[in-house]
Amino acid sequence: MTRAPRPPANGRRGRTGRAAPALRIRRGTRRDAPVIFGLIRGLAEYEKLAHEVEATIAQIRRHGFGPRRYFETLLCFQGRTPIGFALYFFTYSTFVGRPSIWLEDLFVVPEARGQGGGKALLEELARIAVHRGCGRMEWTVLDWNTPSIRFYEGLGAKLRKDWILTRLTGEPLRRLAVKASPAPLRKTESPRRDDPATRQESALGPGRPS
Repeated sequence: MTRAPRPPANGRRGRTGRAAPALRIRRGTRRDAPVIFGLIRGLAEYEKLAHEVEATIAQIRRHGFGPRRYFETLLCFQGRTPIGFALYFFTYSTFVGRPSIWLEDLFVVPEARGQGGGKALLEELARIAVHRGCGRMEWTVLDWNTPSIRFYEGLGAKLRKDWILTRLTGEPLRRLAVKASPAPLRKTESPRRDDPATRQESALGPGRPS
């Protein structure tokens, strides 16, 4: 789920009227796990979903920066202060025949909104998507979040209301898993190094922007 600030104010001035420190975007690192977790909590509280947060700092560190990485992050700083983040991963569009970026979370702290942080994060994500040959950048937004909807539409994003988010979790997920074949999946043959698809995947890298 995502939340973006209002479009940037001219001059990026803070609420006091004084010029705010310049914004800086960089990739998240293992050391940033506590900061990322704090921003996730901030997003959940804004969306009144804090009671659904089960993640821990250890899980963020393991799943985002461990041997097998399930997501990547961008952090937005104002001076030295982290004010926002984007958490994303790569999927694949079978219709387009190209990878896609799925933006799971986009959040800027309330006191820093209206100064361009959200837009700066989206611009960097778009740069990564184009650089990696993605055909799409997609995310969800709560239907009551009118300011964000207007903001996204102003960027040219199209809202798809003909698709219904479908989720399987908890006991129903475990119940379905029990019905799966107990036989382990056979390991597929490793692709040849001279295969064109293998060369393309190596050029893109394992789901990490360069």
